Amino acid sequence: MYKGKKIIAVVPARGGSKGIPLKNIQKINGVPLVGWVAKLIKELSFVDRAVVSTDHSKIASVCESYGLSAPFIRPVEISGDSIGDLEVLAHAVLEMEKQDGVKYDVVLMLQPTSPLRTVDHVMATTKKLIDEDLDSVWTVSPTESKAHPLKQLTLTDNKLDYYDPNGADIIARQQLKTVYHRNGIAYAFTRSCLLEGKSIMGKRSGALVIKDKAVSIDTREDMGHVEWILNHPAGNK
Repeated sequence: MYKGKKIIAVVPARGGSKGIPLKNIQKINGVPLVGWVAKLIKELSFVDRAVVSTDHSKIASVCESYGLSAPFIRPVEISGDSIGDLEVLAHAVLEMEKQDGVKYDVVLMLQPTSPLRTVDHVMATTKKLIDEDLDSVWTVSPTESKAHPLKQLTLTDNKLDYYDPNGADIIARQQLKTVYHRNGIAYAFTRSCLLEGKSIMGKRSGALVIKDKAVSIDTREDMGHVEWILNHPAGNK
């Protein structure tokens, strides 16, 4: 609890990853990805409840072995790669409110694919949401200028073109306004944003800019990168 707000953390961990089969239980430094987030959650003293939302019994079992509760298996209708975060979070909140007999005010989403997150990252995200009376807070990282939308190109029927026509006017990177991308470290939402507004952003959205190294794991190369960072902390300050 923080400032009287009851907080639930939801760890979405479906079993159907196509890039890396059962990605959420693949190991980095001997610990599965769900184990990394489970261990961190134990240090979040302000979180009142933490659960995994999964559609896979093996993932549920691994989570339980690391102390992360798996009190339900996600229904088939909200499983699969075409289901968004909103549906998963709304289901988890309503299910746990029914099981626990309480109403949660704040929902944290902590994806297993960001094992570089820290307690400070999550605490700062939660505080920003509540202290500033926002609907949502996402953690983001500045996007390198090479990946800026105005520098992206398309290739259609072998014809090269600008993704955005305004890209033709860009000569130097100093002309580019800083843009940001989700880094997957933490998301915080009010209950009303998710359940009444039916949105993961809402009308009053905020961002916590993370300057630390952040890698959201999609590939085995990402896993190797994260493992290297964890094993060479001095080289990544």
